[in-house]
Amino acid sequence: MDPKTDNSTPTKRIAAIDLGTNSFHAVLVDIYPDGSFRTIDKLKEMVILAEKGMDNHLSEEAMQRGLDALKRIKFLCDSQQVEEIIAFATSAIREAKNGGDFTQRMIDEVGIKARAIPGKMEAELIGYAIRHSISLDKEMVLMVDIGGGSVEFIVGNNEEFLYHNSLKLGVARMSAKFVKHDPITKSEIKTLKKHYRAMLKEIGEVIREHKVKTMIGSSGTMENIGAMVASRTSITADMTLNELTFQAADFKDLYKDFIKLNRDERKKISELDEKRIDIINPGMVLVKYLLKKFGIERIRISEAALRDGMILNFLKHNRPNLELVASYPHPRKRSIYELLRKCNWMEAHSTHVAEMALQFFDEFREELKLEETDRELLEYATLMHDIGYYISYRKHHKHALYIIRHSDLRGFTEDEIDIMANVARYHRRSTPKKRHEFYMKMAKPLRKKVKRLAGILRVADGLDRSHYQNVQKLEIDNRKDKVLLYLTTMGDPELEIWGAERKSELFEKVTGKKLEIYAVEDGNIDQVKAANDGRNKVKPV
Repeated sequence: MDPKTDNSTPTKRIAAIDLGTNSFHAVLVDIYPDGSFRTIDKLKEMVILAEKGMDNHLSEEAMQRGLDALKRIKFLCDSQQVEEIIAFATSAIREAKNGGDFTQRMIDEVGIKARAIPGKMEAELIGYAIRHSISLDKEMVLMVDIGGGSVEFIVGNNEEFLYHNSLKLGVARMSAKFVKHDPITKSEIKTLKKHYRAMLKEIGEVIREHKVKTMIGSSGTMENIGAMVASRTSITADMTLNELTFQAADFKDLYKDFIKLNRDERKKISELDEKRIDIINPGMVLVKYLLKKFGIERIRISEAALRDGMILNFLKHNRPNLELVASYPHPRKRSIYELLRKCNWMEAHSTHVAEMALQFFDEFREELKLEETDRELLEYATLMHDIGYYISYRKHHKHALYIIRHSDLRGFTEDEIDIMANVARYHRRSTPKKRHEFYMKMAKPLRKKVKRLAGILRVADGLDRSHYQNVQKLEIDNRKDKVLLYLTTMGDPELEIWGAERKSELFEKVTGKKLEIYAVEDGNIDQVKAANDGRNKVKPV
C-alpha cells in the first residue's frame, strides 16, 4: 500500500505536557496521516506548585518537586521513543516572578522547553479538547476546567465558542486566600460566593442569554467530583469517567455531606486525590454556586483537558506535514523533510538538482573514493542547499549551514550533520578555505569528503541556474582527462551552461579533469559526441 494513503501506520509520536498548578499531566500519542491520534501512555504527577498559596513566587521545594516530576516524564518519553515534546505552563508558572527561572531550569536540568501560554489561549484549547471528547450538538453548554491557579470557562456548542476566558479562581488560590478553618466555615463559604459573584458577572450574562442547562467539567477537581457522585449512586464509572452524566441534584446531595467533613474524614474518600484533600472545598463551593445561580440542571464529565487541546492544536498547525512525513517512516528522511517543509523549500528546483547530483555521484563514486552512505548525505544536502532563503537571500548558503547544524535532525551522527551542513554551505560563492571555522573543525577525512561532495553539488546546481528545470536529460561522458556533459534542454541552454561552468572549479580540482558542456537536441546526441573536441559548447542551429 502507498504509505501516503496508509492511515494505519503512525507518522509521529509526540508527548503533550500540561504543567498545571496542582499537577503535571503528560499524554503520549501516536499521530496518524488522517489527523487522528491514539494514546499510548499517560503519566500524572501531583506537584502542588502553590503549596503556600499563589504569592507570585515558586518555592525551591515546589520547583524541585516539579523538576523531579519532569525527569520521570522525560524518562517515560525517552523510553517510548517520543520524537517531540510539547509543554505548556499555566497560571502558577505564568504568574510567578521566578517562573522564568523555573522554565530555564527545565531546559538545563531536564531538557524540556516549556511555553507559558496566556489564560485565554488555555481556555480555548480546553474547549477544543472537550469538544473532541464529548458528543455535543447545537445546544450551548458551559465548559468548566477547575485548576489550582485558574478556572477556564467556555460557552459553546459543536460548532462555535461564544465565550472563553481564564479567571483566577483556582482551588489552590482560593484555599490560600479564603479558607483558614477545617472544616470550612459557613462564613468562609459566604465569602467565597461573594467573590465568585463579582468575578462571574460577564460569563453569567452569556449563560443566561443562551439558557445554558448543561455544564461539562474537565480536569482533576471535576473528575474527583464525578467519581464521588458515581460512588454514591448507581452510575458506573469503573472504566472511564468520560461522558459520565449526573443531575444537579446528585451533586447537591454530595455537597451537603462533603462540605461538613474535616481533613481526616476527607482523607478516607478513595475517589479523592490525596493532594486535593486540602484544596478541593473552594471547587465544591464554585460548582454549587454555578448550578444554583444559573439554573444548571445536569453535569457531564470530560476526561480530555488542556493536554488533549495541545495535541489538537499541534495537529491543526502540522496537518499539512502528516501525509508528507507518512511517506518516510525512517526518522532520518522524515526529519529532513520536516525541516524542508518548515523552511518553505524550493521543492522543484532542489529535487531536480538532487537528481543530477546523484547521477554525478554514481558516475564518480569509486574515482572519488566515496562510500555508499555518502550518497544519502549528498542527496539530503542538495535538497537542503537553498533553505537559507528562509532567513534571507543574502548569504543564504551560510544561513543553510546554520539551520542544518541547529535543527536537531534525527537519526544522524554529528559528523553526518556537519558534512551535510558544509556541503550545502559550499553550493555557491567560496569553496572550502582554511579560514572557515566550521569547516576546519572537522577531521581531515571529513573535509576531503565535503570538498568532493560540494564539487558535485556546485555543478549540479549550476545546471539549474534558471530554477526552471530546463535540463531535461543529462549524459555524462567520463574520460581519462576530461568530463563531457551533454544537455538536452527545453529552451535555450546558455544560462545553465554558464551556471555550471562558473561553478566547476572545485569539481575540476577534486576530479583532476577538465569539464566541458555541450547542448544537444534530443536525437542528435551522437552527432554532437562525434564533434566533442570542438570548442563551441552550444551546438549551432
